[in-house]
Amino acid sequence: VVRRRLLQRYEHQPFISCLAGFYSCRWKRYQRQRTEPGKCCCKMRECLFFPLLVGAFCFSLVFLYMWGEGKNDYNNFDWYNYGNLGFWFLWSLVILILAAVLFSYVLLLMVLAMCLLAEGQQLYLHWSHKIGTFVVLGFSIACLFALTILWRDHWKTIRLSFQITAPYLHIGAIAIMVLLSWPVALHAIRADKKVIQVVIIGPYVAILLFLFLIPLGMYSPCIREVGTLGPKPALIGHRGAPMLAPENTEMSFQKTIEHGGDGLETDVTISYDGIPFLMHDATLKRTTNIKDVYPNDTDKNAALFTWDALEKLNAGTWFLKDKPFSFMGSLSEADRKQAMNQSIYKLSSFLRLADSHNKLVIFDLYRPPEKHPYRNLWISRILAVILKESGIKPHLVLWLNNNMRSFVHSAAPGFQQTMGSKAPIEDLLKNKIVKLNLVYTDMSSEDIRKYAEANITTNLYVVNEPWLFSLAWCSGAHSVTTNAVHLLKNLSQPLFLMTPQQYNIMWILTDITSLLLISLIFAL
Repeated sequence: VVRRRLLQRYEHQPFISCLAGFYSCRWKRYQRQRTEPGKCCCKMRECLFFPLLVGAFCFSLVFLYMWGEGKNDYNNFDWYNYGNLGFWFLWSLVILILAAVLFSYVLLLMVLAMCLLAEGQQLYLHWSHKIGTFVVLGFSIACLFALTILWRDHWKTIRLSFQITAPYLHIGAIAIMVLLSWPVALHAIRADKKVIQVVIIGPYVAILLFLFLIPLGMYSPCIREVGTLGPKPALIGHRGAPMLAPENTEMSFQKTIEHGGDGLETDVTISYDGIPFLMHDATLKRTTNIKDVYPNDTDKNAALFTWDALEKLNAGTWFLKDKPFSFMGSLSEADRKQAMNQSIYKLSSFLRLADSHNKLVIFDLYRPPEKHPYRNLWISRILAVILKESGIKPHLVLWLNNNMRSFVHSAAPGFQQTMGSKAPIEDLLKNKIVKLNLVYTDMSSEDIRKYAEANITTNLYVVNEPWLFSLAWCSGAHSVTTNAVHLLKNLSQPLFLMTPQQYNIMWILTDITSLLLISLIFAL
């Protein structure tokens, strides 16, 4: 009998050995302790630390979700860092990988802890994992704080993402609660006092009820009746197709046209001798080879160069070297050669290209700096190029600049007057505004509907991700400005589109199935 008990005590338990080994670095049986009935699952020091592990898991999950959903704006983030650091690097991708690795690490520790609890083992987290937990917690909190301070609008993106992901996050949360039911039931049954059982089961049941009922407060424009979805938004290429070709070059706009884009967006600067050309940045050092041609003028304002000097610059080689987007596809050899031979593009050439393919154009117009010959003549010079030199049909021009709008309307009544911010409908109609060009974080299906009733259409920028485009489509947007015309053109319907009946069935089946599983686990 004694020998049998000894064998039972020291019998080989490879599963528990692996769990305790990875979690506690306690690979030997005699190093581990089982949780006695009615006792705490760990010693006091471990009880104080376990909430930190849970906190690290929660904060890292929140940050990973936030950063993953922020993929639409990675290029803006990298561009912001370029402006501060002076060199181009895909910091957004590095942060995404780091966040995923750290979350996976804490998730593994949480899974090990839950399995140990389910096996009735006491928890003891090794000191190295405790340091790792503090690192993950500190990194996640610091990143969330930095996002709140430096990129406050990103929280608006997260709120928008919930309109798409909330139904699926709800299913995921319910699944986690089902998995947690086993250790909760085990320790509740082992508790020798009613108070302890209430402490264990009470919060679990409260969270479960909250998750069961939370769909009552969910809203998504993509949950709608059949036949109520509006037409697919038109696609306007943001600086052309900058994922496929160097931005604001002829090749970039040709790629947009090839992939079925409905319009072209760009940025216009005026050279020192009065030639409007396409350039987004204030300087030429990011998107040209100015360091090789004019090494002493890299920080000089782009508008202070003459057109003869600008023509000597290459506007394509940087694209192959720096790769401005995190998830760019590879280029064919022909495209690589074409990209390497791109030059700065004139506004007049851009307008003629758009007119020949009957594409809408919209552009940000930059006023020249002080002491520039066209400082006070910039609007007149742009109008001269549009009306006299390019020959573009006036109705294809979405005039966005708010300076001298009444003068522009009298000189070119055929332009589609476009406003860059929300305003009362009465004011918009008074100023002959027919389109709003809004940042996507201002998206509101109700506002879009109200403006549409007054014959004012809405364009949202910059929309790159399919989920965000789907949300814009369901919200009733008439067009979007995007870096990814080649991707969004292939969407035949919004992602996550479902009827209210389909969503109710999914919600009820999820709740009933999870309730049955949890009840079965507690009964066993």
